[in-house]
Amino acid sequence: MGHTKRKRPQRGSRAVWPRKRAKRINPIIKNWQIRSDAKPLGFAGYKAGMTSVLIVDNRPKSPTKGEEIRKVVTILEAPSLKVAAMRIYESTNYGRKVISEFWAEGLNKEKDLLRKVNVPKKRTATLDKLKNKLSDISEVRLVVYMQPRGTGLGKKTPEVFELPIGGNVDAQFNYAAEKLGKEINASDVFKAGEFVDAHGVTKGKGFQGDIKRFGVRLERHKAEFGRRHRSTMGPTTPSKVGWWIPMPGQMGFHKRTHYNSQILKISNINDLQVNPISGFSRYGTVRGDYILVSGSVPGAKKRLIVLSHSIRPTSKFTDAAEVLQVSLRSQQQ
Repeated sequence: MGHTKRKRPQRGSRAVWPRKRAKRINPIIKNWQIRSDAKPLGFAGYKAGMTSVLIVDNRPKSPTKGEEIRKVVTILEAPSLKVAAMRIYESTNYGRKVISEFWAEGLNKEKDLLRKVNVPKKRTATLDKLKNKLSDISEVRLVVYMQPRGTGLGKKTPEVFELPIGGNVDAQFNYAAEKLGKEINASDVFKAGEFVDAHGVTKGKGFQGDIKRFGVRLERHKAEFGRRHRSTMGPTTPSKVGWWIPMPGQMGFHKRTHYNSQILKISNINDLQVNPISGFSRYGTVRGDYILVSGSVPGAKKRLIVLSHSIRPTSKFTDAAEVLQVSLRSQQQ
């Protein structure tokens, strides 16, 4: 009888190589879905925790259509974003280049924002002068900042980041000029039922070995050099260790994207209660606006999660399901 070759799954994912620490705790998004309407292409919220909801299944081809089903959801507390400035880019042979910034008035009184950035005291340009240079402008983006003081986080320093705007350059400029110093809500960007991509930085596990990092099988108990390591590191010649060989190193704290997560509901705490009696473990209580996202999203609790329009959607059916009930049992995830 011939020997049957033993098969096993590949150890480690090649799609997430190299496994090094993220550059910063807030996710960096390189690719956004291009849209024709002039509005921000994304929004952000703080991960509060997970629970389950009871919804009416409205998927047209589902075997449980019209029935009540239970789904696991992630709760993102999403206070309104405040627009601090508009940032103007020009296109060069080496990519985009910032040519000007126009900051909103009264930011010198925003004590929370001043903890993070130094606001210019004087404007170097006017809106009229910038509008006359629209032919040289390739893109206009918003500089926005979070407002964590009104959340259950218990912190004051906001996160400051850029958000691109849909539409052509004229529409982007007009939208940014109109929103300077004003607030943007999650309902202004997304709607219930829409599919989004969730960007976040995963939990950090520190420096780990082969077994935990790659799921390598333990050696037998009589192994000469110990049990918790891979066996061979490759052939003698060439005398190099391949990049695919399981090795100890950094585990976690990687920037990851979860594609095609559905928004089940965008609501306020006054409309629908989501807080458990004891609050969310390691977070507290949700106090204002929140987003219910189907399934899990990458990142630890209290971490900033950025949502963007799905860059490779798999479903055209985006009708929102009716949320009947939110489980208020204390969750320990």
